[in-house]
Amino acid sequence: MILPADQLATLRAILQSGSFEGAARMLGVTQSAVSQRLKALETRIGAQLVRRATPCTATGAGERLAAHADQIALLEAHLARDLCALAPPPQTRLRLAVNADSLATWLPEALTGLEGHLFDLVIDDQDTAHDRLMRGEVLGAITSRGAPLPGCDVTPLGRLRYVAVASPAFIARHFAEGVTAATLARAPMLQYDARDQLQHRWITQATGATLSPPCHRLPSAHGFAEASRRGLGWGMNPEPLVARDLRRGRLAALAPDHPLDTALYWQSSRLLGAALIPLTRALRRAAKAGLLPPE
Repeated sequence: MILPADQLATLRAILQSGSFEGAARMLGVTQSAVSQRLKALETRIGAQLVRRATPCTATGAGERLAAHADQIALLEAHLARDLCALAPPPQTRLRLAVNADSLATWLPEALTGLEGHLFDLVIDDQDTAHDRLMRGEVLGAITSRGAPLPGCDVTPLGRLRYVAVASPAFIARHFAEGVTAATLARAPMLQYDARDQLQHRWITQATGATLSPPCHRLPSAHGFAEASRRGLGWGMNPEPLVARDLRRGRLAALAPDHPLDTALYWQSSRLLGAALIPLTRALRRAAKAGLLPPE
């Protein structure tokens, strides 16, 4: 199936701007033209691609098609550079699945200075981010999966160290008898979301027990660290994010001898391997500086 470039560009513009009006401004056409192009594309595909709301968002089919449009734009920009085009390539959008803790620590360094690209980051757990790559929703993913996905290249990045921390007051209140399976079963725990299993994994590693403590859910890496400082609960925080708090005594480790390391990998489409070389190199450089070495 050959999809008209103007219709794909219209879909991308609607999702990037969040509205038909914004897409019209981006493309330099009328809002009516935007509506007609999207309708024609949805008719051709046979599925709704955009949820008409404020802002406009993609349906599952729309996400897949928008990722396809991003791939085409990236390949065209790479081809333009290979052909030594006189004009600089247009800014291309890279939609990537990344975990929140990487975004809060070492990842921004990798993205800084990569000219010619715009980044559309989708936050997902490192244990499940690769699922978006398998569905074709993103061009690459930072994931804990080391085995290459079909049609993908995998690059080891390093290990992000987590430490179980809480405020000194919280520890005095809930762990006066020590950090044991019994006290961990009662103490309020912090959890990023329902998929976050770091705390449960650490409990099993540290005590050998399988527990389901009462928990707060806070889907924000910085909010998670702040909740730890405020004494809302204990949780697994990336060591680079809380190192200063540990030095200053605002946070304390529940069991300093029991960190939890999570290996991270960069998985990306093999088809786009050459076009993604600058990004892959930047990720490796930043990971070398911000993560522990791969095992």
